[in-house]
Amino acid sequence: MDVYTVEKTDKTITLGFKEENPTLIEPMIRALNADKCVSLVRYINQHPELCDVVLHIEVTDGTPEDAVKRASKAVSDYFSAVKQ
Repeated sequence: MDVYTVEKTDKTITLGFKEENPTLIEPMIRALNADKCVSLVRYINQHPELCDVVLHIEVTDGTPEDAVKRASKAVSDYFSAVKQ
């Protein structure tokens, strides 16, 4: 799954996902929604053959990149704790 920046401002970032994997995106959305600095998370899934899935994140405090890093760490920690 390739992730790229579609658009960025001081308080928002929109990430695009090529060949998205809901197994990773859904926990990211939950972690972002749990972050007190994040005011909005939008998952936009248009026609799968024409457009990539995008995730729009808006923060009230800090940078959107920091929010994505915190969410990524939370998801990584969760999956690292899962024992086989």
